[in-house]
Amino acid sequence: MTTPTNPAPPTLPRRHWLLGALACAAGPLTPARAQDAIDPRLRAALAGPHRSAANRARDGARHPAQTLAFFGVQASSTVLELSPGGGWYTEVLAPWLRDQGRLLAAHYPADSAEAGQRRARANFEAKLAQTPTVYDRVAVVAMPKAGRFTDLPADVGGLDQVLTFRNVHNWLEDGQLDDILRASFAALKPGGVLGVVDHRAAPGTPLAQQIATGYLTEALVQARAESAGFVLAARSEVNANPADSKDHPHGVWSLPPTLRGGEVDRVRFLAIGESDRFTHRYRKPG
Repeated sequence: MTTPTNPAPPTLPRRHWLLGALACAAGPLTPARAQDAIDPRLRAALAGPHRSAANRARDGARHPAQTLAFFGVQASSTVLELSPGGGWYTEVLAPWLRDQGRLLAAHYPADSAEAGQRRARANFEAKLAQTPTVYDRVAVVAMPKAGRFTDLPADVGGLDQVLTFRNVHNWLEDGQLDDILRASFAALKPGGVLGVVDHRAAPGTPLAQQIATGYLTEALVQARAESAGFVLAARSEVNANPADSKDHPHGVWSLPPTLRGGEVDRVRFLAIGESDRFTHRYRKPG
């Protein structure tokens, strides 16, 4: 269940406040309730022809409208998406924020010493270039170093939201988590939001097991975020999946969309669906 420690910001339009409140209080919304509350511009972004059928099919597991409402994102927000990967959430955020807000995406450095990282960034930028009517205003920057972002556009002030979807487990393994959290804190305006979605481990799971399986305890993430200066504002169960037993041979990667085990137990893993995930909203005091 959601454990809110502060109310939704009163400046949110009523439909955004309602959607976030319902997502917190009642879990995933029914399609009818969700459609009634979604900003029409966000609904158009979700249905846009730039999104593949495969990506749209995952909306039921990733709950983008409810999740973004819980984080307080509006069409006029200035948002930084951390480690966008192939751009699943970028497809939703870019057209929604294009006219009134601003989207920045923090990817690997373009001059990374690792060829795989350079290739991943080049692929992401190529994706953006293919549909300029959607992505032409997205600013791609480098992930932070030494606790700060070094190439944010000069005209960007404090950010409204910094968002990350299923990345914290990677940063924990790489030893970059604390650095990224400090940089995010510095880049946000006072009162700004850090939104985190990641795979959820059972309380008390040993650190080595968290790293090996990709499932993180909420306590670990909260402790690291608070060490960077954040305050936990609320939790939501919008991305929960109680069918996920979290004891799979390839960790979280046993489940869709990765299905690392190939055909072994594929039917069972498809029936489970995507991982059980926690959703946290942190606030920068001020």
